[in-house]
Amino acid sequence: MSDKADVLVIGAGFAGMYAIYRLRHLGLKVVVIEAGSDVGGTWYWNRYPGARCDVPSLEYSFGFSPELEQEWEWPEVFSAQPDILHYANHIADRFDLRRHIKFNTRATAVTYLEHSNQWQVSTDSGVSYCATYCIMATGCLSVPNKPEISGADHFQGETYHTGLWPKHPVDLTGKKVGIIGTGSSAVQAIPELATQAGHLTVFQRTPVYTVPANRKAMNKAVEDEFKSNYRQIRAMQQHNRGGVSTFRPLKSMRPTRRLDDQQAQSNNIKALKPEQRQQRLDQRGLASILGFTDIYNDIEANEIANELFRYNIKQRVRDPQVAEKLLPKTYGLGCKRQVLDRDYYDTFNRDNVLLVDVQENPIAEINETGVQTQTQHYELDVLIYATGFDAMTGALLNANITGRAGQTLAEKWQYGPVAYLGLQMHGFPNLFTVTGPGSPSVLCNMLVAIEQHINWIADCIVYLRDNQISSIEPNKNSELTWIDHVNDVAKETMFTAPTCNSWYLGANIQGKPRIFMPYVGGFPQYRERCEQEQEQHYPSFTLA
Repeated sequence: MSDKADVLVIGAGFAGMYAIYRLRHLGLKVVVIEAGSDVGGTWYWNRYPGARCDVPSLEYSFGFSPELEQEWEWPEVFSAQPDILHYANHIADRFDLRRHIKFNTRATAVTYLEHSNQWQVSTDSGVSYCATYCIMATGCLSVPNKPEISGADHFQGETYHTGLWPKHPVDLTGKKVGIIGTGSSAVQAIPELATQAGHLTVFQRTPVYTVPANRKAMNKAVEDEFKSNYRQIRAMQQHNRGGVSTFRPLKSMRPTRRLDDQQAQSNNIKALKPEQRQQRLDQRGLASILGFTDIYNDIEANEIANELFRYNIKQRVRDPQVAEKLLPKTYGLGCKRQVLDRDYYDTFNRDNVLLVDVQENPIAEINETGVQTQTQHYELDVLIYATGFDAMTGALLNANITGRAGQTLAEKWQYGPVAYLGLQMHGFPNLFTVTGPGSPSVLCNMLVAIEQHINWIADCIVYLRDNQISSIEPNKNSELTWIDHVNDVAKETMFTAPTCNSWYLGANIQGKPRIFMPYVGGFPQYRERCEQEQEQHYPSFTLA
């Protein structure tokens, strides 16, 4: 059985929902296919304790509806997963989006039908859908990575993954809990798990640079001032490399201790004396270390910042041996996405928390009762994997996409993802990706990036329709030139330093080709390139 639409969208996260809103206003029939039972995307699946956004809530929000901006109230400066999911549900209700979504339906194959210039999406429900256009709104961090560890299936206790946390409450009271991983999800989860569990064992492979997040409740006066200036804020987001405005409400200003003139003027860590660097951290907090601009492209400046970070962590963790294990030494600040925490380092001062360094004492196997390292067995009731995602490409490859002449996306990307602007691939006409590889994506405020992508796709479809053009895809040379540019820009940063092995490069997935995936040139430069393509009627694309 097959159903027809004008546009098929895979995924009902924020991108899928905004696609419905935007395309529906163009008079297009939109069908969204969603594996989950409701909207929310990453915030639907990631329900682990402590999950929250690392972008201020007033900016991690949609700007397409002034009414939505004014009516919604955030409880915290950096809101938690339940509140963000509540926001997603409110959007679905307010704009009547759910009637376009096929829930509990997973796409099993996405196939281009050349004879009809249509995309066919097969699903696990047995129903297939056809449309002229297909939008992959599958998310950048939506395919959980679970490493292969000998004996993992033999464990008799409870097993969870932070990226697939159950809806029902998980009771850890009095239980011996183990967590594998110390990336972003783990850093958020570990402090919460430590307060719930009888005992928590943390299996760490690579220490992480993490700084305290703003943990304040939302200030009503600040929120009101944001709401009064949202048009200015949205414009500022468009011109900020990370898609976050530099708006500072007057009502939020607090008098601070005065810094000396040299500190106040300099954003370069090398320009300050050691005591001045420490004074800045003492007065502004550990997160202020991220404000030094030279640490991101100057190896010497970066190592100064790294040492400053390590020194301050050693002051916070009481046990010198534990502190030493928590210090990143094999890579520098700026190599990976910056992690924000709440009481992460203080958690390791608790009596019921044990840190196991699996670099010096590797995991040999998992058995019926727990984790066996090379030297010791750790008995567990609960085992949690906080081992990240197959980022940016995992969901696209899992969708089993086949383009022109039977070429699969897996074949096209066998040496790494090749796409133009993270929006389209040569050989896959009328197939669009949202925040795909080659776009600012995870280096940007995702809500701002999503709106820009969906607006570009919608405007493109309007242009095709108005000019009776049946298909669009990038030229092969455009793709290759853009990927070269993406990698050239990254070479000037710490992201591609010799010691940096991050999921930006696919380094967390065994056998995955190493290629830098997001665009680090900044959101404004990227946006201007996209706008240029449209203003010049898509010179880098083939229009059939």
